[in-house]
Amino acid sequence: MESRSIMHIDLDTFFVSVERLLDSRLNNLPVLVGGTSDRGVVAACSYEARAFGIHSGMPMKTAKQLCPEAIVIRGNSVNYMKYSAMVTDIIKGTFPLYEKTSVDEFYVDMSGMERFFGCLKLATEVRHKIIKETGLPISFGLSENKTVSKVATGEAKPNNQLKIDYGMEKAFLAPLSVKKIPMVGDKTYQTLCNLGVKQIKTLQQMDVEMVQKVLGKNGLSIWKKANGIDDSPVMSYSERKSISTERTFERDTIDIQKLKGILAAMAENLAFQLRRGNKVTACITVKIRYSDFNTHTLQTQLPYTAADHILIPRTLELFNRLYNKRLLVRLIGLKYSSLVSGSFQMSLFDNSEKMVSLYQAMDKIRDKYGDRSVIKAAGIHAYTIGRGNPFNGEAPPLLANRKS
Repeated sequence: MESRSIMHIDLDTFFVSVERLLDSRLNNLPVLVGGTSDRGVVAACSYEARAFGIHSGMPMKTAKQLCPEAIVIRGNSVNYMKYSAMVTDIIKGTFPLYEKTSVDEFYVDMSGMERFFGCLKLATEVRHKIIKETGLPISFGLSENKTVSKVATGEAKPNNQLKIDYGMEKAFLAPLSVKKIPMVGDKTYQTLCNLGVKQIKTLQQMDVEMVQKVLGKNGLSIWKKANGIDDSPVMSYSERKSISTERTFERDTIDIQKLKGILAAMAENLAFQLRRGNKVTACITVKIRYSDFNTHTLQTQLPYTAADHILIPRTLELFNRLYNKRLLVRLIGLKYSSLVSGSFQMSLFDNSEKMVSLYQAMDKIRDKYGDRSVIKAAGIHAYTIGRGNPFNGEAPPLLANRKS
């Protein structure tokens, strides 16, 4: 079986790098991007800021205490999406199979290209092209699988590249900290440290059954990754442009509170589906079909977000502008469009640490107990909303034509 060639690409400190392109005075200074108030959260930070112990997700108040001279920037998601699209276009124009896992991270399957181009040579050329055409610093790791390439990228940073030769995966990983293994978070790291396991080499030498016993269901995956074993494929990337839902009533209605409640439930659930799918939206469309089958829509643009507390009020505002109180309603619908890849981090510029923590807690409960396990009071009378993930294949539309 021919060995694979998988490249992992990461745009270094992406939000900060874009801000520095727009304002060179930020170069070589400690920069924080995120909520600008003390209640805000750090969405990204420069290497200069990291030297003070600052990291993404940290409360802005704590970060400013660690580094009082840091420059805090609110951030502009439109600029970040613009540069992300530029990089995506270059990768898309060069490689037939790539996977975009976030706004600043990619995997590319270069298997079979070695005999024609030389994988390292082609990867290097593409990296230089991205740097030249966008001005952004970028690093990549190249190996025979995703895990080793991702770790290699981390070792190559900042603004560099690293190739791990076939058969050298295990030796490359051995001296590194177990924290470098994808899937090893703070809790797992602490568990391993308590056992005296701090280097990947020690984990490689452990019996797999012992690792499974200590780490539970993720034990086997972590042990394989530690040994440089990963056969997961690069998933072909295609950007879904919209997500929508609609509801047809068995009996036409003029109950405005009912209509608003259902729309609020739709907006809340679609926002959760966005966050689950690692997406953000920049356009809301509300649709109303009256009893005479005349259909009307109204849409509005907004900064990229996946936050309920932003999307629900804007949705209801559109409904109030669109709704004709004299006519019975047969159907209402809601669509979020202009979707792009980007975690909820893209909304951190406007949200406090408390708000971010609240969303993370609610989403965790929904993932475990179902979409309707935590809902806002306004949408409590809406019927059960389907759990399908619209970003994992073509799932049925949420609330589609459900009778009430």
